Amino acid sequence: MASKDLVCGVWPVIEALRAGANVEKILLRREAGGDGIKEIRQLALDRGIPWQPVPVEKLDRLTKTEHQGVIALICQVEEQDLDEVITRAYELGETPLIIALDSVTDVRNLGAIARSAECFGAHALLVPKQGTARLGEDAVKSSAGALVRKPVCRVSRLTDGLRRAKDQGTRIVALSEKGAKALDEADLKGPLVVVMGAEDVGISDPVLRMADELVRIPMVGSIGSLNVSVATGIVLHAVLRQRTT
Repeated sequence: MASKDLVCGVWPVIEALRAGANVEKILLRREAGGDGIKEIRQLALDRGIPWQPVPVEKLDRLTKTEHQGVIALICQVEEQDLDEVITRAYELGETPLIIALDSVTDVRNLGAIARSAECFGAHALLVPKQGTARLGEDAVKSSAGALVRKPVCRVSRLTDGLRRAKDQGTRIVALSEKGAKALDEADLKGPLVVVMGAEDVGISDPVLRMADELVRIPMVGSIGSLNVSVATGIVLHAVLRQRTT
């Protein structure tokens, strides 16, 4: 991990939080205590930044710098508000298209999805603050720079973000092998949020229950699933094709 992705040490992390740095997550040594750690936890709570207790060995692996039991992971991608992104699309006369990712934890997949989102005209990525691949330098490189051009909206819970998107008039379409309708049969023309899940476990049940429609990609091979970034590219191409023909 690049050094600019990290802020190490109790007081440097406090100062970063006070200054409004784009902190993605805070890692704290298990059983770490003291006034500085208490302040970090409170500042993180105030800003809605997740923190996680970890073994000291994990902190040691991340940096050779003295970390004092605390490391802040810095997001290299500027966050944007979901409601503002959707509203701006409407104001420009465009049909909103958001890609929501449920527990996609592989940095390369996230980068590739962002690249497809840029190529096929999606307006933003919607991701939860926890259980998602890091939005650091590696993700930006994997996206060929798309992550610095494509808005990323982070929410505490994906279901909350989907509810907000519905309030803005979008339909929720989830890609699932359980889908009764094939992708080429689905209506993808209106304001849309496309939900993609992790390759190993797919989309979680609470998120599936929010979907207006479940669709599947027809396949004939013996392997029953696609890499999530490949699947996202197929879906986005289908959306673009419907909207331009």
